Amino acid sequence: MQKEPQKTLPFFGVPKVLPYVKPYRWKIVFMVFLGILSSLIDSIYPLFNQHIINHNLAEHTSDTLWIITVAYILVLAFQVWNNYYSAYMCSRMELWMNRDLRNAAFNHLQTLTFDYFNRNSVGYIHARVMSDSGRIGELVSWRLMDFVWSGSYVVCVVAVMLVTNLRLALMVLCLVPIAMVIVTFFRRKLIAQNRRIRELNSTISGDFNEGITGVRAIKTLAVEERMNGDFQKDTHEMKRESVRAARTSTLIGTGVSFLSSAALALVLWQGGQLTMESILQLGTLSVFMSYAMSIMDPLQNCINVLTAMTTIQVNIERFTRLMETESSVVDRKDVVEKYGDTFHPKRENWEELGGRVEFRDVTFQYPDGDEPVLEHFSLTVEKGSSVAIVGETGAGKSTLVNLVCRFYEPTQGQVLIDDRDARERSQLWLHSHIGYVLQTPHLFSGSVRENLQYGRPDATDEEIWHALDLVSAGDVVRRMEKGLDSDVGEGGSMLSSGERQLLSFARAILADPRILVLDEATSSVDTVTEKAIQKAIQTVTEGRTSFMIAHRLSTVVDADTILAVKDGKIVEQGSHRELMDRHGYYWDLFTRQYVDMAVDMAMHGEE
Repeated sequence: MQKEPQKTLPFFGVPKVLPYVKPYRWKIVFMVFLGILSSLIDSIYPLFNQHIINHNLAEHTSDTLWIITVAYILVLAFQVWNNYYSAYMCSRMELWMNRDLRNAAFNHLQTLTFDYFNRNSVGYIHARVMSDSGRIGELVSWRLMDFVWSGSYVVCVVAVMLVTNLRLALMVLCLVPIAMVIVTFFRRKLIAQNRRIRELNSTISGDFNEGITGVRAIKTLAVEERMNGDFQKDTHEMKRESVRAARTSTLIGTGVSFLSSAALALVLWQGGQLTMESILQLGTLSVFMSYAMSIMDPLQNCINVLTAMTTIQVNIERFTRLMETESSVVDRKDVVEKYGDTFHPKRENWEELGGRVEFRDVTFQYPDGDEPVLEHFSLTVEKGSSVAIVGETGAGKSTLVNLVCRFYEPTQGQVLIDDRDARERSQLWLHSHIGYVLQTPHLFSGSVRENLQYGRPDATDEEIWHALDLVSAGDVVRRMEKGLDSDVGEGGSMLSSGERQLLSFARAILADPRILVLDEATSSVDTVTEKAIQKAIQTVTEGRTSFMIAHRLSTVVDADTILAVKDGKIVEQGSHRELMDRHGYYWDLFTRQYVDMAVDMAMHGEE
């Protein structure tokens, strides 16, 4: 699990958020103005009481009582509107920021290559997009307003007290440093406890996710009791830490309340004496009593906001770290100017892709690898020809395909598409001409039709049915209750693995790609369906360049070129007949698999 920084500097990361705040700068200025205005109004409420007590009650007159009453009502009405509009602006600002930050993060993720997702878990990335952006949005809305109101209220109250009576003001203010020390001490403890709660919450979320996504494995392994025990242990620990945090928070509130009462006692003690000596008016004493009781909470709010800013610094750092992550594959500026980028393609400048692929003296090493996977590798794949990549599980068969699809760049050398360096045209141009069928296909939540139209949004039902029938998936869909409108479930959970594979195959075919990549495309289907797909492959690969990553070697014997991969390196290259005649690594793989198949058939025949 990724560790959070334990110490951060307040406001250190705030400048990194400014580009997202800039579009709303005048709205934020207006929010700040409303906050200051609200605190100013709150600070003058006791002055109404002062006037009534000192003038109307003391002099037994009602001369200005109606004026004060009307003024009070008007000020109160304005404050109600101000509070409503301030809350409305804060809510909108939080929503605007959340939207912009999440859109920016999601869009940036679409530009990153596979190596980033290999290094970071889904939960970690999800937290950056959702949780961290949410806390940043909260910072520039509610937290900012709390700080502005609390700070300006304290300034206004202190100014009025100092002007009204210096002696009483200093007696109240002498308690302020004590309050700040108490709050700061306990807040540090509370931060550590909240950090522990967040870690436990992440663990519980992970356990909960595993309990749902891994339900089949849990039940088949009969480990329900163990999973339940681990989950209860984590929730119990979180409950215990949450109780400790609640206790610490209560201590802070109690300490501040005690100091507020102490301030009130000092005002009553000294102010009472001054009032009896006719040095201080009763209304003025009332003002000090109100301020003494109310000044501590805003001070606590200021410290809380500063503390929150310190903790949110972690969220800012993690979010900006995501946004500052650069893709290992980036289009050049001149390429972007001509072909556009991922989100603003200039399709009018796109050329047709023929399908000729050439590896010219390619050396490649993965970013986190210790040694090259390919060294000075050259291969020409003519338009419409087929290349099969075979090897044992984990041998590194996907390397060549990753370079063809430009998921990675060669360390040295060139990958040419139609006799031009792949880097001379945009990634989106290339990906738009490639159909990729994964070993573990992913279907999006929605209907069968919606999933297939990801391959081509303007495809008609007739074209969809043709693609389905081509890969022997038509009968599967016809058996569904709603046909093309049938829901496939989250990730295709309502379909078998073979059915998901067939639909993903139809989706790729529907896009009519010039280069077709089949990554163990028949690994999740039965023998009968595999034969049907093999027949379909022969049809759809005609005139297209195809790369087939295969474990079942019987499916690649007709390939124009076979590359045998061992320990991440290509050790043999040639046609099926040429490789078999060499009696090398490929011959060993093929004969071993053939023997295993023969033994399996013999055993089933005996049964």
